[in-house]
Amino acid sequence: MPPTSLQSSGIVLQPELPICQTDLPLDWYQAEFKPYAEEYLALPDRKPSTVLPWLDSYVKPAQTHFGDALMLVAHFYMGGEIVKLVERYGGSVADSYQLALQAARHPEKKVIVESAVHFMAEAIAILAHADQQVWITNPKAGCTMEMLAKDWMVLPTAEQLIERYGDELVVVAYMNTGGRLKALAGRTGGAVCTSSNAHKVVKWALDRKKKVFFVPDQHLGRNTARKLGLDPTRVVALPDPQIGRGALKLDERSVAGGFAALDRAQMILWGAFCGVHTVFEPRHVQYWKDRGYTVLVHPESKVEVVEVADGEGSTNFLWDAVMKAPRGAKLAIGTEGHFVRNAREQGKQRGVEIVHLADIPDPAYRSMGCGCATMSRNDPPHLAGMLDLLRKGVAPDANRVLAGDMVDETTGVRDRLDESDRAAMIADARASLERMIAITEAK
Repeated sequence: MPPTSLQSSGIVLQPELPICQTDLPLDWYQAEFKPYAEEYLALPDRKPSTVLPWLDSYVKPAQTHFGDALMLVAHFYMGGEIVKLVERYGGSVADSYQLALQAARHPEKKVIVESAVHFMAEAIAILAHADQQVWITNPKAGCTMEMLAKDWMVLPTAEQLIERYGDELVVVAYMNTGGRLKALAGRTGGAVCTSSNAHKVVKWALDRKKKVFFVPDQHLGRNTARKLGLDPTRVVALPDPQIGRGALKLDERSVAGGFAALDRAQMILWGAFCGVHTVFEPRHVQYWKDRGYTVLVHPESKVEVVEVADGEGSTNFLWDAVMKAPRGAKLAIGTEGHFVRNAREQGKQRGVEIVHLADIPDPAYRSMGCGCATMSRNDPPHLAGMLDLLRKGVAPDANRVLAGDMVDETTGVRDRLDESDRAAMIADARASLERMIAITEAK
């Protein structure tokens, strides 16, 4: 269940409460979106009683124009206000895996508008039918982890590993990757994984005597290896991709333990990480435990944090823990800040106290729980502008998402595959997604 479902949770946008989505500076908007941003920034306040009538003037005409052919989607790591706004207009809020399935499961929806990050919109496009269009409200909305695992960074390393290990090597690509890396997984006979099923997918590969190249999150990789009981000496992490921007030549100096370590490894981990989940430290866990809280963390956290927490799991796992907690329970949750804020609202209704793991009121810790800043690049002006421009038939091509698109989150510059390469990429990426489904649903 999405953590802010208006229909099922009872959370509503009260007129007296401000919409606190951070306003972006005007120069962060594409030229076509600046008129909408100027109107929004000129509003006297951010209260729903002010913002909603303005947003209605653009969203409702678009909904009338497209009718049932229009679908709005958002990820539940988005700022709570955007989540609620998308749901207010009948949209769907889900995790990245469920978002990827939206087009395939709803062939009647021909225009899909996503308020989340680019790799998620691209996953929808990979599985979409030929007559469906996928649009993103802000193409600069990215993921810090995926930004450290662009295809031009990972593929040279993958080619070196394939040259050395041949068919023994398979790639397991986390859902938080671009389509080109999902395609790499497909080409090597590997699969996509999520945070909840990574251990099943990796075990499937290891049972077939394969060596796993796990991309992109080194921490999910380590936590998966821990869950499977692998010898830590047979799990090798490659250097931080920020060093050399992915131009990594595998040799005795660039890899800890050199080729001997790689040859012995069961899992080789790309060195990317999530900027949100790596702020957590074991001392954060101990602080809340000492005060009677149950500590639950996402597996993108460092392994030493997971080891001392009371539990770890995907966003669905964390949300279920909130919804099933008995009245009077106290939970400290280590994940993205917007998610925890939404969970806190739910907890108040259920008599459950929720805190963010890094929000410690002791200045000695110098920490705070943060939301995903790149997801927050989607805001009310982007939603209003995208729908209005689509209705008018003048939506900028930069916001159209096709499978294989690669976008620079700083400049907005896009690299697009030609039709032949795109078709081949889609076939390989779909194969990796279908293999994941077959592995995780096998009896």
